[in-house]
Amino acid sequence: MSARAEPVATDQPVKLDAARIKTELLAGLTVALALVPEAVAFAFVAGVNPLVGLYAAFFIGLITACIGGRPGMISGATGALAVVMVTLVAQHGVEYLFATVVLMGFIQIAVGLLKWGKFIRMVPHPVMLGFVNGLAIVIFLAQLGQFKVPDGAGGLEWMSGSQLYLMLGLVALTMVVIWFLPKLTTAFPAPLAGILVVSALVLGFNLDTRSVGDLASISGGFPEFHIPMVPLTFETLQIILPYAIILSAIGLIESLLTLNLVADLTNTKGGASKECLAQGTANIVTGFFGGMGGCAMIGQSMINVKSGARTRISGIAAALFLLSFIVVASPLIEQIPVAALVGVMFMVVIGTFAWASLKIVHRIPVIDALVMVIVTCVTVYSDLAVAVVVGVIISALAYAWNAASRINARVGTSKEGWKVYRLSGPLFFGSTTGFTDLFDPAGDPDDVVVDFIDSRVVDHSGLEAIDALASKYEAAGKRLHLRHLSPDCQKLLDKAGNLVEVSVLEDPDYEIAVDYGHKFDSEGTAKNA
Repeated sequence: MSARAEPVATDQPVKLDAARIKTELLAGLTVALALVPEAVAFAFVAGVNPLVGLYAAFFIGLITACIGGRPGMISGATGALAVVMVTLVAQHGVEYLFATVVLMGFIQIAVGLLKWGKFIRMVPHPVMLGFVNGLAIVIFLAQLGQFKVPDGAGGLEWMSGSQLYLMLGLVALTMVVIWFLPKLTTAFPAPLAGILVVSALVLGFNLDTRSVGDLASISGGFPEFHIPMVPLTFETLQIILPYAIILSAIGLIESLLTLNLVADLTNTKGGASKECLAQGTANIVTGFFGGMGGCAMIGQSMINVKSGARTRISGIAAALFLLSFIVVASPLIEQIPVAALVGVMFMVVIGTFAWASLKIVHRIPVIDALVMVIVTCVTVYSDLAVAVVVGVIISALAYAWNAASRINARVGTSKEGWKVYRLSGPLFFGSTTGFTDLFDPAGDPDDVVVDFIDSRVVDHSGLEAIDALASKYEAAGKRLHLRHLSPDCQKLLDKAGNLVEVSVLEDPDYEIAVDYGHKFDSEGTAKNA
């Protein structure tokens, strides 16, 4: 990252004094202001009323702030989910969306209870870099829509002339305030200061520029409990289940990657399974209160962290501020210039993009650089879930290919006069061909030892390779011995079954106490040969 928040020790709780509470509340207010246009925009993307997006931002933000796995994270309605929802809403209506969000929440809770969130650790670092770079670009591109105005024919056109210059000037002023204020003081969140300065300038001089109210009215009442009005039939389940699975996967991937990113920025730890449970609970409640569902938001989380927030108070405050905007303060909030909020998000883009990745791209392995670029591009042109899956698959295949090329053996002779192949490298599906090519059944002596002290049998393909090799030696009237099998490898052999006669040598020095000459029957039970 180009900038890091000041680390907080992982073993020391944040002291809640008056200064800390003030920082948390101001950070929450800043986040709430930034949430308004985002929630409205994503509601438009999904094809629903703006209040549906705002209610989602409130409930998801509040619940995840209270019980989520990472204090400081912000959740709400997101574009990654909205682009999936739009088809469902267009074909079946908003009530089916609410039902889908409820089912999505139950799926996420199941993932949390099964503790599958821990598998996020399987995401390689190049994929993380591609994720943050791609998301930074997505956030940037999303802001460009604010530079378009109605063309009078039902469409949109780019701003031009004085309107464009004023917009660009206000955006630049916001960014300058956010950049310069921390050099003077950190007592006040710089993003909030930028919003207030630009808002005061626009209102004081009555400048003609777009405001939040030009996007949509955010005025509304308290959200009401509402059971989705859909038929409780198997046909309904067939409609909503595919969407619920996709939405839950995208939501959890984005949330868990954001959790890791925020934990890295603040030098603290987060709970993946706990976050899954919180996201699921939040979406269930949201679906029953007329919200569109959501997940963690990297942009708002960055605003929160950069504003100094380190506890759950900021997230709770942001949600409550947002609700107050909807219920009582909408006339005031609707006067905030869009340019100020765009400036805040542009600074989020600068802080989110991993600029250091551009410097190291020529110094890291080619495959890692390729993964980083691919994940960035897929995140921008498709969606986050697909990008992460693609990145993990490419990384896994690259690792498998690399590991497959490392299988080799040193050849020697034991004190009994037997030929010994001392293996090095893992024996798995990718290395079985190289493993087989190491041996010479026709030219080897009557007894051959395969020493696994520097190797491991990883999977069933490795067992089959041993079985096939033993068959070749048996056909040649010779005997194959295995030595220094680790306990996990021995367990694999014990479970394999239907192997030809293989001698597993006992070696007290390595505590592998196995009877000499096992022969495995069809049930996988070892017999004395």
